[in-house]
Amino acid sequence: MRKFILNTSVISALFGGWSTLKATQRGPRDWRLVLMWVSWACTLAIAIGTVAKQSDEIRRQLER
Repeated sequence: MRKFILNTSVISALFGGWSTLKATQRGPRDWRLVLMWVSWACTLAIAIGTVAKQSDEIRRQLER
């Protein structure tokens, strides 16, 4: 769990989510807001997937 919390790409994605949340509270409710949330979800999924893949690669190298 620590590898996800301390990874800079995940932290960056979380701050992006904070910005999206603030834009949701302040801005108009239209199709662009939906795209912002979809974009944030994709960014977070990619960041988590990257951390998981890096972790698997390190574990495989240590098994050799």
